[in-house]
Amino acid sequence: MIIRNVLRERGPVDGGLVAWRLGRMRPGRVYRLFQELRRDGVNNRRTRAIVRDWLGGRADLAFDAVKYRAGVKAAVRHAHLRLEGELGDFLFAPRRRARFETEILEVWRRAHYENAALYELPYTVAEGFAARRGISRAVFLERITPRLTRLERLRLTESARRKGVDTQADLAAMPLVRLASYALALPAAKRGADIEAALRASAARAAGANAGTWGDVVAVLDDSFSSYGSPVKRRRPLAVALGCHYLLGALAGNYQALWLSGRSDPLRARPVGPTGLGQRIIDALELRPERLVIISDGWDNAPPGLAAEVLRVWRRKLDPGKEVSIVHLNPVYDAERFEVRRLSPMVPTAGIRDAEDLPALVELASFAEGRTGLAELKAYLADRAARR
Repeated sequence: MIIRNVLRERGPVDGGLVAWRLGRMRPGRVYRLFQELRRDGVNNRRTRAIVRDWLGGRADLAFDAVKYRAGVKAAVRHAHLRLEGELGDFLFAPRRRARFETEILEVWRRAHYENAALYELPYTVAEGFAARRGISRAVFLERITPRLTRLERLRLTESARRKGVDTQADLAAMPLVRLASYALALPAAKRGADIEAALRASAARAAGANAGTWGDVVAVLDDSFSSYGSPVKRRRPLAVALGCHYLLGALAGNYQALWLSGRSDPLRARPVGPTGLGQRIIDALELRPERLVIISDGWDNAPPGLAAEVLRVWRRKLDPGKEVSIVHLNPVYDAERFEVRRLSPMVPTAGIRDAEDLPALVELASFAEGRTGLAELKAYLADRAARR
């Protein structure tokens, strides 16, 4: 959404920065972005160059052409590109060739009349072929499972289990927010010990050598109705809060979580009720932790503005020496305003997308407050980069 808005503007744009960001997005999202730009009529020379360079940098454009066929066709047309050879024929005149030399393109051609070939295709493409052929879901899942990606295994775990198929998903190997999203999508009764163990194992891996080194930590975690997020990414803010909860538990020597709902079992979390951050922050500060981490979208409406006033009084009157480190991490980015909503100018706020970024964001917040110097920040970031 941000890149879409940037490219729609007529002012100067840092093409290198846009290209850098596109290179870190999932291909499916990039192709959807290109289709949106086409619908918006954004077709200036700058945009065409960005599309051309991104397509030119793809490691396997033939694979993309099979998996994201509509997106690749739209991008090629929008950028006025001319694809020579097999790829051009595959996209725009597939019947022109009796056979393709490129393996993935030939597999796609054979899958139109040969059932065995469809199991060599990417899952989403093979699924369409199987549905058109009337292949039973159980048979299809059983045969396609060995070719599933890690995230596809996770996404299909429950539906495959109902068909008697085990996708062999390694839950503990999943990123925290992805695993939390999966857990929240399950009925509450199915969020059992296996999910809990996987979340703790994923959090321990993310904490690494920093496990247990953070001292006394209290977290205020937003599970109000606004944590539902959007229809496109349902429960995403709540999933970030849940992932951060488990990671903070791994990082802290002593940890306490305060959910806005008062819920004590995080695996029963659901978006409900008003956002009463102010009272929960008071409860947290009364515990006098070394660190207070607030995970919230920044809306405070029960009553409005109480959180900001609490933090103002705390910083100016009760703790001017900043004995308690406070940081607000916001999982919701406002694409229209190009920023995240702040709770108060008294505490640093940062946007957070993945729970694994939490330690670095807290370290940056400490630097912003003057708790750590530039040398300590550089040393931390260098160590983090070396361990990746």
